[in-house]
Amino acid sequence: MKRLLITLVTSGSLLILALGRAPAAGAIQLRINPAATRHTISPLIYGINAYGLNDTNFAALNQAIKPSVARWGGNTTTRYNWENDFYNTGNDYYYENIPSDNPNRSQLPNNSAADRFVQRNHTAAIQSLITVPLIGWVAKAKTAPNPLQHPFNCGFKVSIYGQQQSIDPYDRDCGNGIRSNSSLITGNNPTDTSIAVGPDFVRRWVAHLVGKFGKASAGGVRFYALDNEPGIWDGTHRDVFPGYLSYQELVQRNIDYAAAIRQSDPNAQILGPVQDGWARYFYSSYGSYPDANAQADRNAHNGEAFVAWYLDQLYAHDRQSGQHTINYFDLHYYPQAQGVSLSPVGNSATQALRLRSTRALWDASYVDESWIKDTENGNTAVQLIPRMHTWVNQHYPGLKLAISEYNWGALDAMNGALAQADVLGIFGREDVGLATLWSLPTADQPGAFAFRMYQNYDGQGSKFGDSSIAANSADQGQLAIYAAQRSSDGAITLMIINKSDTALSAQIDLGGLKAGQRAHYYNYSAANLHSIGKQADLPISNGAINSTFAAQSINLLIIARS
Repeated sequence: MKRLLITLVTSGSLLILALGRAPAAGAIQLRINPAATRHTISPLIYGINAYGLNDTNFAALNQAIKPSVARWGGNTTTRYNWENDFYNTGNDYYYENIPSDNPNRSQLPNNSAADRFVQRNHTAAIQSLITVPLIGWVAKAKTAPNPLQHPFNCGFKVSIYGQQQSIDPYDRDCGNGIRSNSSLITGNNPTDTSIAVGPDFVRRWVAHLVGKFGKASAGGVRFYALDNEPGIWDGTHRDVFPGYLSYQELVQRNIDYAAAIRQSDPNAQILGPVQDGWARYFYSSYGSYPDANAQADRNAHNGEAFVAWYLDQLYAHDRQSGQHTINYFDLHYYPQAQGVSLSPVGNSATQALRLRSTRALWDASYVDESWIKDTENGNTAVQLIPRMHTWVNQHYPGLKLAISEYNWGALDAMNGALAQADVLGIFGREDVGLATLWSLPTADQPGAFAFRMYQNYDGQGSKFGDSSIAANSADQGQLAIYAAQRSSDGAITLMIINKSDTALSAQIDLGGLKAGQRAHYYNYSAANLHSIGKQADLPISNGAINSTFAAQSINLLIIARS
């Protein structure tokens, strides 16, 4: 067979690649480099937000995608009371105190919704991530009459604060806190709904969980998050926290409440600051972006971005105290391009935008197609994960990264599955430590199959590799590639995602890998949205694989080591 020699310059040295044959006309060149430096792919990137997911849906999703971690999080967890099993909806729904669905409240604080959440995860061998409240208030129980039914306690009762712009149709005494003239109701009484608490409330909760499930080091709850999106408390929970949350106050709350967690479980893994999105990475909080309070606060801290200053302060504190405040630097991220996150599939332009926008996670050359382009000194590249690594390396070396809420939308469609598979590949390649998807697909929707390709592609629990291998595509926007090695059997795994509407040919250079003669091949595509197909093995010839990948498809190749 005639051989084609291609010479590349890599890190200042010449690399001679002997390929089996020239790629077919129009084929996209894919390459892996098994000899390059590797890192472990954290199994915790295949996580979900499972608070509120009923047992039937949880069981089905667990069987399908085998999630590694489940998060108890979201706005309602900011004022969850583990002792009486009530939570407050905040501005998601009229600031109402709602009892958790609990078949036997006489056992409280045992058998709370949180207890049952952890027990369900434990039974399924899933790690639990519990959000603890830092806001200083938790929901009080309704006593009588009918404590488990409307009317509930709420933050802005019409009978107390007057007529409002919107009223709960199921409880005509609960309003949204906005008068008919669009002005905000202020000066309300926080005790209408809530009980004042401090760090000891969290210390006792963690002690309760340790008593029931053991310590983190012995199979108990391993992860705790320091509240949920504190930078927007002045909106989501303004009935108890109407003011501005400053740099200093948020850092101090993190320090105090993390110390309370460690009093009960010293080896727990703690996540912070759990900010909601791009703008509050740079300001701790604001009303309008950025308002006078936010700008003055930042100016008072030498103009430093909030998360950078936050990490500086924790690093200095922890070096003195001798223990970590946080173990994971945790931020939320939702792409801001119109029609992408938490959205239906949309038209062809929106679908193409969704697939491009995953580049915001890593690509320094990608100009974000949203309002983000106008922020932070004209820096138009989000480049989220490398940016997070830089913040950590410069301000608190050694922390792991977490993205405990994200969503690229359309999980009920193949377009969303392609984006989700791309995101999971990026998380592994870019060394994210933990990630949990917000707003889940059902077990039979395409978004779940994106997870299955990494976590359960054969229905027997077989997984993508756990040691990341360098891989690149001549056109990552059309044909993305991610590579890894599996520790269980030494196999090399390649995830190849065809984002285009046409079949694409590719030549995959295996970088001198000593491999067998064939690669096992699994495929999920728009041609069949209901199952992952085991395809005919692909031949390996002279260190390369030549194949054509179907339009809109997620493809997994498993290569046994020779």
